[in-house]
Amino acid sequence: MFGKGKIVALGFQHVLAMYAGAVIVPLLIANQLNFTVMQTTYLVSIDIFMCGIATFLQLRVGRFMGIGLPVVLGCAVQAIAPIVLIGQDIGIGAIYGAIIVSGLFVLLIAPVFSKVVRFFPPVVTGSVVTVIGLTLIPVAINNLAGGQGSKDFGSIFNLSLGFGTLIVIILTYRFGSGFLRSIAVLVGILAGSLFAYFYRGISFQSVSEAAWVHVPTPFFFGAPTFNLSAILTMIIISLVSMVESTGVYFALSDITKQKLTTKDLSRGYRSEGLAIILGGIFNTFPYTAYSQNVGLVQLSGVKTKNVIYVAASFLVILGLIPKIGAITTTIPTPVLGGAMVAMFGMVVAQGIKMLGSVDFASQENLLIIACSVGLGLGVTTVPELFAVLPKFVQLFTSNGIVAGSVCAIILNIVFNMRPKTKEHKVNSVNS
Repeated sequence: MFGKGKIVALGFQHVLAMYAGAVIVPLLIANQLNFTVMQTTYLVSIDIFMCGIATFLQLRVGRFMGIGLPVVLGCAVQAIAPIVLIGQDIGIGAIYGAIIVSGLFVLLIAPVFSKVVRFFPPVVTGSVVTVIGLTLIPVAINNLAGGQGSKDFGSIFNLSLGFGTLIVIILTYRFGSGFLRSIAVLVGILAGSLFAYFYRGISFQSVSEAAWVHVPTPFFFGAPTFNLSAILTMIIISLVSMVESTGVYFALSDITKQKLTTKDLSRGYRSEGLAIILGGIFNTFPYTAYSQNVGLVQLSGVKTKNVIYVAASFLVILGLIPKIGAITTTIPTPVLGGAMVAMFGMVVAQGIKMLGSVDFASQENLLIIACSVGLGLGVTTVPELFAVLPKFVQLFTSNGIVAGSVCAIILNIVFNMRPKTKEHKVNSVNS
């Protein structure tokens, strides 16, 4: 369908779509744990490298691993707070010991967890994907304005840059055709970055300070230690990530028209489990399927795995050569925000499309959608809602995606999977 050059450009577009989200995790954790510049540089580089490795594990369908969808994996954002708390209270070694054990847990539970596929009919998966998109929109808007907490948040320059990027994406998609249309997001990011460079300038300090070569080192921060409370915490985070990944898998399944079986899901979860174990060994983080790339697959219309293979290769290279990888960190935050509005909005649109196959004549289905989407979005906008609950419980309730997903699953069981009542059975016999 596309030549090699076009496949490369499409792959790089996927890297740009997830790069900011992948980099922010190690940067935040390094800052909270008071890492040195050298330690932070290692953490960012090895994280990008492992994102590529984790993605490779999912692309090829093997006997035991690989879901075979055009999925991109990155570090789980919900792991930031628990990792920081473990590092501050117990130590760095406990973080990676817990990550390794949680990865083993995912590997072992994969066949069992995959059998819950019957609990994910369109009313559930559509609601979950919609919630995923809606919870990501505030991130896009914050970035478009300059990034939460920035001194020039909401400035005319930031808004012009962000909305200008979005307008370029829309115009490219509207008037472009073929390959140009499929890389609309990349065109928008490049246009926005060039405008920022010529109008105000872009700092390349991060590029000059980065090393040329980086070698992945097992247990860079020391030997892992194994603490029960830390392990239980990371297992919970892994379960949360599996729920999120399930929504991503079903969204991509719907886009690519590839029906998922329990064996497919099991292979996908096993790949995530192995990626998490490798993350612990190389001192990175738990990995999960990235929803922002789902929006890009839908927006570009390119569903081939060859593009994702290229994206994974880019991530591995960027992780090995920090100076090259640092170039992508120079993209202005408002530019990324403008692109994110389109991509995250497409995730919402995909969720709505999946809900199109739901029987809306059923009031029960309407209530499932209403409560799950409402709760998911509500928890996202008011995260302190459950602040009085124990921290263990907050790991589930403070994440809008998880709260909405759990709500959709439970309500679907209550309304659509419960045993028929005695009265219903009698009416069925009489009829």
